[in-house]
Amino acid sequence: MLDRTTTDTQRLLIDGRRIAAGSGRSFETLNPATGEVLAHVAEADAGDVDAAVRSSRAALDGEWGHMRAADRGALLLRLAELVRQNADELTRIESLDSGKPVSAIRRQDLPAVIDTLTYYAGMADKINGQVIPARPDALTYTIREPLGVVGAIVPWNFPLMIGMWKIAPALACGCTVVLKPAEITPLSALMIGELALEAGIPAGVLNVVPGFGQVAGQAIVDHPDIDKVTFTGSPRVGHQILQGAAGNFKRVTLELGGKSANIIFPDADIDSAVKAAGSGIFFNTGQVCSAGSRILVHESIHDEVVERLAARAAGMRIGDPLESGTNMGPIVSEAQMNRILDYIDIGRKEGAHIVTGGNRIGDRGYYVEPTVFAGVHHEMRISQEEIFGPVAAVMPFADEDDAIRIANGTAYSLAAGVWTKDVTRAHRFTRELRAGTVWVNTYGPTDIRLPWGGVRDSGFGREHGEAAIDNFTEPKVVWINTGR
Repeated sequence: MLDRTTTDTQRLLIDGRRIAAGSGRSFETLNPATGEVLAHVAEADAGDVDAAVRSSRAALDGEWGHMRAADRGALLLRLAELVRQNADELTRIESLDSGKPVSAIRRQDLPAVIDTLTYYAGMADKINGQVIPARPDALTYTIREPLGVVGAIVPWNFPLMIGMWKIAPALACGCTVVLKPAEITPLSALMIGELALEAGIPAGVLNVVPGFGQVAGQAIVDHPDIDKVTFTGSPRVGHQILQGAAGNFKRVTLELGGKSANIIFPDADIDSAVKAAGSGIFFNTGQVCSAGSRILVHESIHDEVVERLAARAAGMRIGDPLESGTNMGPIVSEAQMNRILDYIDIGRKEGAHIVTGGNRIGDRGYYVEPTVFAGVHHEMRISQEEIFGPVAAVMPFADEDDAIRIANGTAYSLAAGVWTKDVTRAHRFTRELRAGTVWVNTYGPTDIRLPWGGVRDSGFGREHGEAAIDNFTEPKVVWINTGR
């Protein structure tokens, strides 16, 4: 394999070969811990996307499309084993490219990648239809067929993990994939593409085309021979994808933003709630779609929770993501850092009070202090808009009705958390909260076996579990006249 962290140009992966972009153009990917160039990456455009789609269509019509489902599953298991064997290199690349601490990648991202591959490897030969006795003179049944060529557009906050959330079920279903990683974090996707080839997955089944959203991403959306687009990213881009896909009736799954409420009642285990609230907003420097960025605290314990949360924020170990002791690294890019700092300034101007943090750290790399706002009102922009950074907005509530009003009072409906020892209250809130996932007395865990997604500006459709099989298959009815 190539060294993926040099200034040599990292090429596209199309039809089993690493090739230069047709235009000859490339772009820089930076190390967010230093701001220095990590690698140059070939910049895919519409012509390169077309070549990738043609390769994926040929693979679908060829060996891959005629392979036994069990054999597809075995190849996914082989890829899982190669991920294990190359875990150290994948961890290093992901950390250098995204700024994510190696400890977090080893604890969450890599195990999730392996678990996803293993789960869908086992699912590959269990994608069943049904026999439906419609009439006595016919044998009628359904089968599920691969949807076709899938365009997968992956965000920069969890490149490996979210990339595999799309790749593994699509391949298990017999689809082929054209993967466009975020231009900020393209390196681990290229390595996964190479490992897939090493695992024996045929050329063209997984093509990787790094590039910019307005060019390569748009080409995926516009391409008439892509049957499905699965996208994780911002609501703004999600709206554009949905509009573009309507032009040729592509299937679309969108997992978009969040402004999730984490609600703490006075009967909760306060130590556990504060610890989870801290990790819920500061994990991955808050660059998480389901981050618990709005912390709603009953007024009777509000000050205590603010004080404890601020202490946790101030005590975080911030630094080089390659060091095992670091638990918060840099923001992924200078642009994202400036966006976060702008929102912190907005919060100040709106009258919220910074209890701790609020500043950039140093001038090398893109580091922002973990920040806790108190005195936040529900109508403030820092309460309504997704910041996607380590910024907690703490708000008091008076009673259950007040908590529900605030929690449901945004355009997003991805996730929420409730902290209480009252089981009836917990059940009430799981019903009343508008969220695709509601955590009770915990915050943030996900599992590939459980559906994941939201509604409203958080997108539509579900990933994970059996729901992903529906994303990547098409039901076909077979009607056989039995003559009686």
